[in-house]
Amino acid sequence: MLERIVGLSIRQRWFVLALVALFSAIGVWSATRLPIDAVPDITNVQVQINTEAAGYSPLESEQRITFPIETVIAGIPNLDYTRSISRYGLSQVTVVFKDGTDIFFARQLVNERIQQVKSQLPEGIEPQMGPIATGLGEIFMFAIEPEPGARKPDGSEWTPTDLRTLSDWVVRPQLRTIPGVAEVNTVGGYERQYHVTPDPMQLAAMGLSLSDVVEALERNNANRGAGYVERGGEQILIRVPGQAANEADLGGIVIATRGGVPIRVSDVAQISIGSELRSGAATENGKEIVLGTVLMLTGGNPSVVAQASADKLEQITASLPEGVVAHPLYDRTELVGRTIATVEKNLAEGALLVVVVLFLLLGNLRAALITAAVIPIAMLMTLTGMLATRTSANLMSLGALDFGLIVDGAVIIVENCLRRLGEQQHRLGRLLDREERFGLVASASAEVIRPSIFGIIIITAVYLPIFALEGIEGKTFHPMAITVVLALTAAMILSLTLVPAAVAMFVTGKVEEKENRVMRWISTRYAPLLDRVLARPKPVVAGALLLVALAGAGATRLGSEFIPQLDEGDIAMHALRIPGTSLSQSIEMQTALETRIRQFPEVERVFAKIGTPDVATDPMPPSVADNFIMLKPREDWPDPRKPRDQLVAEINAAVDQIPGNNYEFTQPVQMRMNELIAGVRADVAVKLFGDDLDQLIASGQALEEVVSSVPGAADVKLEQVTGLPVLSIVPRREMLASYGVSVETVQDIVSTATGGQNAGQVFDGDRRFPVVVRLPESLRTDLDGLQNLPVPLANGASVPLGELADISLSSGPNQVSRENGKRRAVITANVRDRDLGSFIDELQSRIGEEVELPNGYYVEYGGTFEQLQSAATRLSIVVPLVLLLIFGLLYTLFRSWRDAGVVFTGVPLALTGGVAALALRDIPFSISAGVGFIALSGVAVLNGVVMLSFISDLRVRGENLLEAIRHGALTRLRPVLMTALVASLGFVPMALNVGAGSEVQRPLATVVIGGILSSTILTLLVLPALYWLVHRRDRDEEAREFAESDRQSPLPAPPL
Repeated sequence: MLERIVGLSIRQRWFVLALVALFSAIGVWSATRLPIDAVPDITNVQVQINTEAAGYSPLESEQRITFPIETVIAGIPNLDYTRSISRYGLSQVTVVFKDGTDIFFARQLVNERIQQVKSQLPEGIEPQMGPIATGLGEIFMFAIEPEPGARKPDGSEWTPTDLRTLSDWVVRPQLRTIPGVAEVNTVGGYERQYHVTPDPMQLAAMGLSLSDVVEALERNNANRGAGYVERGGEQILIRVPGQAANEADLGGIVIATRGGVPIRVSDVAQISIGSELRSGAATENGKEIVLGTVLMLTGGNPSVVAQASADKLEQITASLPEGVVAHPLYDRTELVGRTIATVEKNLAEGALLVVVVLFLLLGNLRAALITAAVIPIAMLMTLTGMLATRTSANLMSLGALDFGLIVDGAVIIVENCLRRLGEQQHRLGRLLDREERFGLVASASAEVIRPSIFGIIIITAVYLPIFALEGIEGKTFHPMAITVVLALTAAMILSLTLVPAAVAMFVTGKVEEKENRVMRWISTRYAPLLDRVLARPKPVVAGALLLVALAGAGATRLGSEFIPQLDEGDIAMHALRIPGTSLSQSIEMQTALETRIRQFPEVERVFAKIGTPDVATDPMPPSVADNFIMLKPREDWPDPRKPRDQLVAEINAAVDQIPGNNYEFTQPVQMRMNELIAGVRADVAVKLFGDDLDQLIASGQALEEVVSSVPGAADVKLEQVTGLPVLSIVPRREMLASYGVSVETVQDIVSTATGGQNAGQVFDGDRRFPVVVRLPESLRTDLDGLQNLPVPLANGASVPLGELADISLSSGPNQVSRENGKRRAVITANVRDRDLGSFIDELQSRIGEEVELPNGYYVEYGGTFEQLQSAATRLSIVVPLVLLLIFGLLYTLFRSWRDAGVVFTGVPLALTGGVAALALRDIPFSISAGVGFIALSGVAVLNGVVMLSFISDLRVRGENLLEAIRHGALTRLRPVLMTALVASLGFVPMALNVGAGSEVQRPLATVVIGGILSSTILTLLVLPALYWLVHRRDRDEEAREFAESDRQSPLPAPPL
């Protein structure tokens, strides 16, 4: 059937070329629509439930909100696990579903459960689902700030409140209209509010309470419709406007009358435009700003959405008041651009090297170009397949593409066609006519089409184990396997159709039968070496076995990690202060921090998010800040060759001199990936589970000491569980009873006085601003003065709060973390200057030996190593099955167990070079390197197939064993060298490149190059020796049969 396809392709050559042109055009179209990202999005299917609970302590948030929500979520279909954080005023429950669950179905299920639990939550508490965004959805950040010296039209300075108003009502609504944007999250500045601040003494003198002020404002600040009347065939609408438009309207509202005299709000309170009690802030280069983060919708195209956001921001800036600018701070397209540039450079250089090798070894420019044409056409067909399978172009999906592997099948076919054309022209002593040429190309292609296609199928088959990976490791490596399988399938189709047709059409002139100088030089040195090997095959095979054993022993000493860290070109720094640090104090400390970091010549700018933004996708207390240190391009550094780790160490040493802070260093995308993988932002998480918070802290500190003492541990810290200062106002029930006051009255008074209570809104066009009643700032922050806050009695008199309640200041829990309904404390650590696998092994053994936990308390480990272990476990089952499949394919090709076994030995022989190359470059084993070993197995088998299939053909034609081995090895030297060289040279740029993202590709390329070098040497030398040993008995039997036939029918005597 394969031969018929080849023949048909040559006969219908113009149709084949037209189809190839059509597929290429579709490929170009697909390339313009393909999603592009730096790394695959590994986000699991998760739904966040954020619940604001003003004034609730962490323990109250856990008890009254988090626990009921977790309980009702349990048992939901496809649930994987839940985790939660309960902080002051906030509960966040993250519900993680099994992979493959539709995100909209998951949100529907969660929404149904939220409706069920609402009746169990305190009144006024409204759980909200987070935006439909992925964990890596923070693709664009921008700042809104005034230019130096800029002023408002009235001459006053731009305040944080003004900037925040512009952000909320001008910038954010426009950015949210961009296709692919799920949410624009704002932090920093102050939300504008109308503050009504009564004087408690005046209220008491008038016999009024704060509640009376709130009720008066709510009753007198609304518009009402009153239907319509008809008159003379005309319909007239009736309305009663009562909406307050400004401070004067609010001040004129009557609260009550005393002796016929109205008491207005302005008589007992000051009315001013103020600002909210905020939970977060933002800074840039030591000054406060308003910072917005664009969150991309799940499944969006990061490059397109980020670029659209940047373009839209430019348009919006033009509509902002003069002197105010909105400018980008972080743009994911910069990282995407750098990583894709690295991939493009690798692919282009690899393709160029492949073409040069093809020309040098084939010695025919047209044949080299035909073979090289497979590269761009297969690539375009691959892009079409990627678009159809919704696979984004990223470091992982394009990182394993080797154009050498893609052209392997075409190389074998073209080389055999050239050899046969040259031989035929030499034999006939003339050029071939068209029909002769077409017929010869068809038969020459048919000779090698089976080993060629089988080789490609085997290389494709070795990628099948990657599809068995699940979870995060599956999402990381599936794009790679999909792309390679698509590319190899395209190459196989082209090898069957385009290559024979193009050779028949375009290789028309005189074809040299002789090898070119490069091949002659190689052949003259290979032949005597081969003779020596065939003379003494046993020592050669024994030496190869010894090498395999040494490589196996060496592999255990390599160390291990999940995937190498991608150098993003920027630094993320987590700054932690003492729990209870106020937001204003955090901003002061942050300013000092940024001023120090800005002194480094490598730093372009530094900005930070402090506390929790509007949408609590990433809830942090005011004492914690995420710093983003954006670095200049390396060519602008004083020393462009300075390693990133050295710069991080220098920054760490500098900021350590600023008191009151602890730090963790990571990278923006890596921080989010770690958070997705383990729920924390570091490389390794030691999760301690238990019930009592005090015991969790005590045992956690013991674990923290052990983790810190393990070599390679950096940024070790225990989660901040306690230390939040809490002022408790505890009502004395016997005093409440004697005065006839309820607990609710006391709670309402204190809540309104210090936290403020909403009492309606003031509208300004589309904009709306809340009206808030609370004490004047001087009284609100005077904790001692709270004792004198008047609490109204039923008879119109009042009593000081200090008479009814005990007021005390104490330290309480900072946050309560839970996972699957169990409280936990987490010890996090980053790993530096050491591989992750050995670090975890030592850490687990040390904790097991040195830490004794109470009954009911236990430890679990989280981090990327879990993915490494999970992937290794799954691959250890699947890889042997695939190797068995390859062996079956080889048997199908050769119809001989022994020949299949001989070719199969190429796999362990190839792995020796891969292990040696990793060891020489001091690269630990990772899943990236594992994929390299998988690719290597296919290439090694392909080389063996090319050589052994020809040797078998020669034996079928009647050559004796030794001559067939020698003749076959020398004839197949060129295609074996070409397939090996193009496959390894295609990876050389990847192994040597130092651009963004090269760290992830380097292990894979290193393994393939080292393995192919060893595999080629072993294929050319060990394979013939092994074949000779395996089939020697056949030769002895042939000799005996020949002697036996001589005795039975002696030759006639020669005539006299």
